[in-house]
Amino acid sequence: MIEGKNIILRTIREDDLDKIIQLTSDFSERGAFWHFRLPSQTAFYKRFNETGLWDDQYGTMLITDRNERLVGEITYFQGVSYLPGYEIGYQIYKKEDMGKGYTTEALRIFSSYLFELKPIERLEVVVNINNIGSRIVAEKCGYKFEGIKRNAVFQGGAYQDLELLSLLRGESPSLSEVMNL
Repeated sequence: MIEGKNIILRTIREDDLDKIIQLTSDFSERGAFWHFRLPSQTAFYKRFNETGLWDDQYGTMLITDRNERLVGEITYFQGVSYLPGYEIGYQIYKKEDMGKGYTTEALRIFSSYLFELKPIERLEVVVNINNIGSRIVAEKCGYKFEGIKRNAVFQGGAYQDLELLSLLRGESPSLSEVMNL
């Protein structure tokens, strides 16, 4: 468990699984830019039982508030197998928790943690070109805009452009620096 000023990041426990499925399946709460696939409960439980949703290629931590109420999740995964580093994805589960700084604090801590944990040089965040809030979160955490991935994702009935932002090891504060903020 990693405690920040306003959030706690922790790995997923078995007793979280049903609540996560419920939260990630509620289309009325999803933001406009989250994918439309509904999670498979069977596949989710299987992956949890095999890896605990944390291994060398993929890992998810829950974002909770200081009272340990689930507010979202943050994940790292190997985007392209032949490139070193990881892509990071994040989501806040309920609209009422958006815009409160949870994601910014989580991304800042999670990025520093991954650089301390893994021998990688870079992290990437890919956001829908219209998702200004997500781009602002990444930029607040030191991620730099690199370019556009044109028509990279099919969402909302149309192909959408994505923006690629990255953070290099030398640009990231250490975990101890982030924890002292």
